[in-house]
Amino acid sequence: MAGIAGLSVAGGLLSACDSSSSTPSASGSVGGQVTFGSNYSDPAAKTAFAALAAAATKASGSPIKINTVDHNTFQTNITSYLQGTPDDLFTWFAGYRMQYFAAQGLALPLDDVWEKIGGNFGPAAKKLSTGLDGHQYLVPMYNYPWVVFYNKSVFQAKGYTVPTNWDQYLALAKKMKADGMIPIAFADKDGWPALGTFDILNMRINGYDYHMKLMKHEIPWTDPGVTQVFDHWAQLMPYVQSGANGRIWQDAAKALETKQAGMMFQGTNQVAAQYVTDKANLDDLDFFVFPEINPAFGTDYMDAPTDGFMLSKKAKNSVAAKKVLEYIGSGAAEAEFLKTDQWDVGLATGLKVPSYNAIQTKSVAEIAKCKAVAQFMDRDADPAMANAMISIIQKFIADPSSGNIASLLKSAESQAKAIYTS
Repeated sequence: MAGIAGLSVAGGLLSACDSSSSTPSASGSVGGQVTFGSNYSDPAAKTAFAALAAAATKASGSPIKINTVDHNTFQTNITSYLQGTPDDLFTWFAGYRMQYFAAQGLALPLDDVWEKIGGNFGPAAKKLSTGLDGHQYLVPMYNYPWVVFYNKSVFQAKGYTVPTNWDQYLALAKKMKADGMIPIAFADKDGWPALGTFDILNMRINGYDYHMKLMKHEIPWTDPGVTQVFDHWAQLMPYVQSGANGRIWQDAAKALETKQAGMMFQGTNQVAAQYVTDKANLDDLDFFVFPEINPAFGTDYMDAPTDGFMLSKKAKNSVAAKKVLEYIGSGAAEAEFLKTDQWDVGLATGLKVPSYNAIQTKSVAEIAKCKAVAQFMDRDADPAMANAMISIIQKFIADPSSGNIASLLKSAESQAKAIYTS
């Protein structure tokens, strides 16, 4: 992130475990430095965020120092980071994950910022930015869909047809395997990617309301509906790239790029961004929404996570930080950001982005078709439960037998009871 007022990988989260810090005054001044903790560690995302920070510096008059930390490390250490010596602002997620840290008193409310930027967003974006106490704690920036990616040239050369239902999806995967391809590129070393597969199968089979109740443990993990999810997933496993628990998603995406794999279910925020990083042919990349399984729900739902920015409770310069957020919450800021970002879609109402490519244009259209969108399991569920499911799903990937599924779901329910009643 050259060109920003400074970059420190050693600061921010990596030094956040220092418990000797005192709570700084919520003051500061416009024009003073603003520090920004960032999880935009992948090359393409890092470049786009650097451009946003440069524009925010110009608009607010406050130099911004970005402290970038590896995405997974950031998420793992977020609690100790916010309790220690956090940056003024930090990148984070909308919905429950935002509400969780707001409820812990680790973030400052942004109602005064929303008084100025509220007209730029629709009610859904505001709801995703609102804490359990009714105050706003996040300025949203963009969202992106989780969909099935493929290369148009491969489908054309092989005569493949985009599947619209489960049987067609399995038949296509079987054909790809017979053709000597990896049908579905897949990686779960980092734990979180496979949560997306669970989410979409659950929403396709049981619907959005069921999924959200399960995330809140209003439905037990031993419910037959959850078993159906894993049973369907087990049907896919013969066509999924083997060794997933030892592979990072970037390497799975490269299997798609190099046309060793025929499909990959993941977010545009990862796959399309990886194509940009690798200078692969982004024009050849296309996607389709995950096929219908239960006609009662069709393709009405998907994961479309919303990302944004929050203000630390211990911010040293909250005055300048809020000015930065006022700019970031504008349509002009989103348009500027999306000149560099070629994979996400902006959330500001009436946003005009002439730089949208085919992936982004299609993303807007497909998200708009949904009756509801989920935020992703590690955002919709209690963080402890999401972590428990990461381990359980990795064990399922290693052994997708029906006997193991039953055992794993009993474990999930036991852990859920402990987590949600504590």
